[in-house]
Amino acid sequence: MDIHQLRVFVSVFKNRSFSKASQELRLTQPTVSSHVMAMEEEFNCKLFDRLGRTIIPTREAEVFYSHAMEIIGKADALKEVMGKFRKEITGNLVIGASTIPGTYLIPQMMAAFQKRFPSISFEILISDSKKIIDGVSKNELFTGIVGAKLGNDRINYMPFAEDELIVVSSPTLIKNNRMALNTLIGFPMVLREEGSGTRTEAGKILEAKGVSHDGIRIAGIFGSTEAVKQAVKGGLGVSILSKFSVIDELEHKMLKEIKLTDVHQMKRKFYIVTHKKRTLPPAYSIFLEHIIAESKHV
Repeated sequence: MDIHQLRVFVSVFKNRSFSKASQELRLTQPTVSSHVMAMEEEFNCKLFDRLGRTIIPTREAEVFYSHAMEIIGKADALKEVMGKFRKEITGNLVIGASTIPGTYLIPQMMAAFQKRFPSISFEILISDSKKIIDGVSKNELFTGIVGAKLGNDRINYMPFAEDELIVVSSPTLIKNNRMALNTLIGFPMVLREEGSGTRTEAGKILEAKGVSHDGIRIAGIFGSTEAVKQAVKGGLGVSILSKFSVIDELEHKMLKEIKLTDVHQMKRKFYIVTHKKRTLPPAYSIFLEHIIAESKHV
């Protein structure tokens, strides 16, 4: 067994498909199948149950996957170290990010980093905070940037940057620019999905003021900040969103900010998340140092 076979196994495991793995790795499907069969023979176990075109990982495969990810990570780290000896940081950095940092903060920081290290390429996987944290916890991602701390004893949370949550409305739905919280919750609200850092932090702020989830009239729940903004622009309801995400809409008066007279500024932190037991490859470590420095100017 070699590192190439491990990468084949991981691709099949993630895609739950030999054909999709062959496309991802640019190998023929028989080659992918032969690598998996060779591993099954070497370890004297079955890794996948084949049910027609569907494959299901066995319990052995579940255990094998976590170890395979660790070995691949160490192999990639070794490659990065060798690149560092050549005074060149190379590789593809896969960064998980929740919606706000992944859309409005990290891309610009990546552009500045790539000017220093042109051999680096990036892939940003944007999802809600819970899915990013789960990905780091399961060794599917080296690191992520999220908008909320969620309970997970495998994860390190490093404060990264500060964000402000604000109430926004369509200019035609609410005429006043200021109101009390009890007045606000009389209006229908548009929310992000469960697992969203924005929704989690907004919920904590409201609960601290005695407003429970049951006390909110929900007009709609959407899986992205952009969808929430479009719904609010259309007058479906009000929402609590990151100020980073609505700068353009506020400037062009497509949305308006509603100041709460009885709630102080609604602040939250973004966090860099890493696995407590996983060593980051040098390129990832250098990139995290870069964005921490950049965040001081946000």
